[in-house]
Amino acid sequence: MDGVTDAAFRFMSAKYGHPHVVYTEFTAAEGIEAGALRLMRDFRYSELERPVVAQVFGYHPEAFYKAALVAAALGFDGVDINMGCPAKNIAEAGSGAALIRTPDLAKEIVREARRGLEDWGRGVEIADAGLHPAILEYVHTEWARLDGAPVRCVLPLTIKTRIGYDAVAVEEWIKHLLEVEPVAIAIHGRTLKQLYTGLANWDAIGRAVEIARGSGTMILGNGDVSSLAQARERVAQYGVDGVLIGRAAEGNPWVFADHTATREEKLQACIEHSRYFEKISPDQRFLNMRKHLAWYCSGFDGARELRIQLMTTQSADDVEKVIHAWNGKE
Repeated sequence: MDGVTDAAFRFMSAKYGHPHVVYTEFTAAEGIEAGALRLMRDFRYSELERPVVAQVFGYHPEAFYKAALVAAALGFDGVDINMGCPAKNIAEAGSGAALIRTPDLAKEIVREARRGLEDWGRGVEIADAGLHPAILEYVHTEWARLDGAPVRCVLPLTIKTRIGYDAVAVEEWIKHLLEVEPVAIAIHGRTLKQLYTGLANWDAIGRAVEIARGSGTMILGNGDVSSLAQARERVAQYGVDGVLIGRAAEGNPWVFADHTATREEKLQACIEHSRYFEKISPDQRFLNMRKHLAWYCSGFDGARELRIQLMTTQSADDVEKVIHAWNGKE
């Protein structure tokens, strides 16, 4: 969900859907290690989102130590390691779902991330942790804004992955991950090779549930779930401890609340989402907002016409004007 689940999207999902847990966009651990301040916008969140989990990806174990420590210092409720992204540039770098082919590296990454979380919990000073000066300054600025550092505790560590690289290998792969005892493993029911084509293989996810039984690690299922009713069916049929919903929430934050939005609710969401996006992301182009507007504009008469008009907007003011003018013609 890179490029989708930014802070504004998550705010809308939290406000109108109230999901049980929220994940950030995945953020490069190596970028945090190198001091890339622009990545910190991926770690913006509101209190409404809690529990909110910082999702990171990469291939350098030491970078995960620092990324996990930063996430804990910024007050997140957990850290998730993405071992499931199938994007070509991510996989070719050895990150995301490519880690399925290098289980020893994957396990070392988990151990280093956990070390970072444990160091935070036992009171290690972040100034002594080798963080890049720019990142260190950012964390201190956030502490000043929030009137102090968050409570020291050891945050839960989770993993998001797939059922295999170019073929289903869930038995061997999940056994490797269980060795490092994550709190939960979320499994997308496709291989890296499949990307998002075909149907998610929930039978493979069910086998992972059997493998993990008694381990203390929760198994979450992911793939082709578009409603709470479907999520409940997957839980009942495959025994997963929970279900992730991603693409079905695009333009539909109400999916988590089992609510079918009216046309007016969708139009108001266009305006509210746009306003909040501008408020917290003044450094980003409004162009990044347009895809969300397109997703909201579906399922009602005249949606296509309105969608075309919204694709030319440059600001939240523009969005409000277009919607009011369109409504006036109805």
